[in-house]
Amino acid sequence: MSSLARYFNSKSWIVGGYDKTQTVLTQELEKEGIEVHYDDRGSSIPDKFKDKEETLVIYTPAVPKDLGELEYLHQNGFTVYKRAQVLGMITLNTKTLAVAGTHGKTTTSSLLAHILNESKLKCNAFLGGISSNLNSNFISNEESELTVIEADEFDHSFLHLSPFAAI
Repeated sequence: MSSLARYFNSKSWIVGGYDKTQTVLTQELEKEGIEVHYDDRGSSIPDKFKDKEETLVIYTPAVPKDLGELEYLHQNGFTVYKRAQVLGMITLNTKTLAVAGTHGKTTTSSLLAHILNESKLKCNAFLGGISSNLNSNFISNEESELTVIEADEFDHSFLHLSPFAAI
């Protein structure tokens, strides 16, 4: 999710979200200007995110369906998208390189993104973990038509993707 937050933040959107606990990653997101709150009640959602016409709501299926914030959003008529749906929308018009498998997706995606970015091809990337050489899980190269993503099989998430190539 944090790679999507970084993506939308890079597009100058106002970005915020919920996490259960504060971590090094959430602190990094906050330093980048992304608002994070740690209380899952609907009343904890900042007012600027309560306009359903202006707010894009994204969640991961790992979030419990009875999470207070998620219940609030459903009850108040927000359109709620799964993370994979949004990744599919973002990458629809790019040549997506999808990395699948039971083990090693993050390592393989990170290596592929690194190799492409060291070449003249370049790429965008949504990684499943923090790349230690970049200290990020999101890579943006506006001039590239290539996007590296992890094709996660959980909850059939990969079905929302339209890869140019799969690994």
